Amino acid sequence: MMYLSFPFIKGELILMVPHRIMFWQIENVWVFYLLVIIAVGIFAAGVAAHLRVWGAVRRKNSGIPAIRFSKGALKRAVLDSLLGRRVLRGETSAGMMHLLLFWGFFILFIGTALLAIHDYLFPFLTGRTYLIYSLVLEAGGIMLLAGVFWALVRRYIQRIDRLERRLEDALVPVWILLAGLSGFMVEGLRLAYQQPPWHGWSFAGAWIAPAISSTAAMTLYPYFWWGHAVFSLCFIAAVPYTKLFHILGAPVSIYAQGAAAPSVLDMDRVEAGAGEFGPVDSIFFDACMRCGRCVSACPSEGAGEPFSPREFVQAMRRLLWEAHFLLGDIRFLSRGKADQVDDKFWYCTTCRACLEVCPVYGAAFEAVLKNRISAVEEGTHIPKLMNQTLEKVFKYDNPWESSKTNRGAWAEGMELVDLSNGSDSRNLCYFVGCTTSFDDTARGIAVSFSRILQKAGVDFGILGKKEPCCGDIARRVGELGLFLEQTDKCRDLFDRYGITEVVTSSPHCFHTFRHEYPEAGFNARHYTQVLFELLTNGKLRFKNGMTAPVTFHDPCYLGRYNGIYDEPRKLIRSIPGLSLVEMNHHGADSLCCGGGGGRMWQDLEGGDPQMSEIRIREAEITGARILVTACPLCRIMLEDARKATGLNETLQVMDLNELVLQHLEEKNG
Repeated sequence: MMYLSFPFIKGELILMVPHRIMFWQIENVWVFYLLVIIAVGIFAAGVAAHLRVWGAVRRKNSGIPAIRFSKGALKRAVLDSLLGRRVLRGETSAGMMHLLLFWGFFILFIGTALLAIHDYLFPFLTGRTYLIYSLVLEAGGIMLLAGVFWALVRRYIQRIDRLERRLEDALVPVWILLAGLSGFMVEGLRLAYQQPPWHGWSFAGAWIAPAISSTAAMTLYPYFWWGHAVFSLCFIAAVPYTKLFHILGAPVSIYAQGAAAPSVLDMDRVEAGAGEFGPVDSIFFDACMRCGRCVSACPSEGAGEPFSPREFVQAMRRLLWEAHFLLGDIRFLSRGKADQVDDKFWYCTTCRACLEVCPVYGAAFEAVLKNRISAVEEGTHIPKLMNQTLEKVFKYDNPWESSKTNRGAWAEGMELVDLSNGSDSRNLCYFVGCTTSFDDTARGIAVSFSRILQKAGVDFGILGKKEPCCGDIARRVGELGLFLEQTDKCRDLFDRYGITEVVTSSPHCFHTFRHEYPEAGFNARHYTQVLFELLTNGKLRFKNGMTAPVTFHDPCYLGRYNGIYDEPRKLIRSIPGLSLVEMNHHGADSLCCGGGGGRMWQDLEGGDPQMSEIRIREAEITGARILVTACPLCRIMLEDARKATGLNETLQVMDLNELVLQHLEEKNG
């Protein structure tokens, strides 16, 4: 390579134009290139192995919707990768650490690529360009080291609970640390000997250089250079075989989660194997960094139960690699046989909290649902009570009682219109739901809502004894055949009586109708939306009542699944005398009551304390006198927790309907 002419100073070559001499003091450069080829080859083989597994999963499950090209998903992947939006959310400290690591690594990677272009294609890193290049690379190196130090402090000094401390978790950051420190040492040795006038632009190396004599620098430089080269090349080669694959897998997972075609559940889809993992799942499993955010958010793990979303994801990852790659799992630092899948996944409440916090948008609960589908199809690892519950749904259209006759008992004496009689046309069908119809605690929700609608002059009716189960329970536990039977029953019934507007008591029924009934042919709303509409239209007027602090528990299927957070709170704030105080976990960060995902109908042993008890204690801490929710399952779970924790005298649990009805003016509407 040709360089500009330069003068001799004290017998040494010093170029007056800022530049860097390639391979200064390095002999047998061909060895370096050989190592580069080997490292890149090992890296490429590891990436190819991941692509092979993803492709094998795709071919095996061709019925699963493909990953489409999506500008929105691509934009999200780029912004989340470059700006760390997901990792900053909820935990600024971890987010800043991640940004330092990412940008430090990214700057050094780009810098290395530019140096290769300068050396092999055309020289451009001279003069002012070289000075800026040096300054930026110094900053990148400092950022990387700061990020690594921060990561080690968080894991081993602060000992953040959600972070694991395995061999790989120590070895990988120490490896990066040694590569970064050796790089700065190489630079310091070079500057100590050459002493160029522009050395200050390489400020980190310039800090090291004064401590080293010119003779020592000349002697030590080749050893440190080769050491740094080997550290760096081994790092590159190891990326696909360690948790470092996250560097490549995370952006792909973020894109794939946003670009996957929506799944439409029908009988063909069930027969195609709805319980099988697809390429999106496989990519997410490989991209998982085991950061533990899902562990911190999971209510089951928080209650000391045996289910862990992180361990479940890792177990599923190993299963896929054992099934689709000859050598099995290639991550040599965490290699091991796939954990045996038992009944632990039944502890998942499908609350969606894991997806809310996962930096790569990984939905562990969806993988749990697929496992449940497979378990039901194979007839293995199904809780005994769950089998009995599904039989009740099949025979009696509800998971509670071995009878249909009591379904409309809650409405006796209320003079409600029964739409199944076919004699009256009503604008709105109130779909009460199984739990609200049969459970003694939840029946008050149906009574209160119906009376509110009557007072507001709303034209509505119910289906009485003919109301079927919407199929939510079958969907959550993986009995897809039964779920599709229930969807047909509901749709046929709605079509028969010309029902186009439906309001539900349960967020679970609401979500199922709204998102999981293909071509539903009717509009479904949750009662909080209807109440808020009535409030907005001036049809709900409240009287002055007691002065009391109130807190609101966000049901998972109302909040995280459907984004309904404001309507219940605006209703509470509109009632004179009541002041809303928030629990520590609220909104998208709300804690699950423990009743979702089929947990209400399982005979699994809960944690100590149980999820509902943890939640009721959080409500107690706010000083609220009333805990309000908007879901029959939450109402039941929290009421039981109130009794179990001895809070009968200090805290009242109510459904929002009950609260609203209690404060309505007599001449409302």
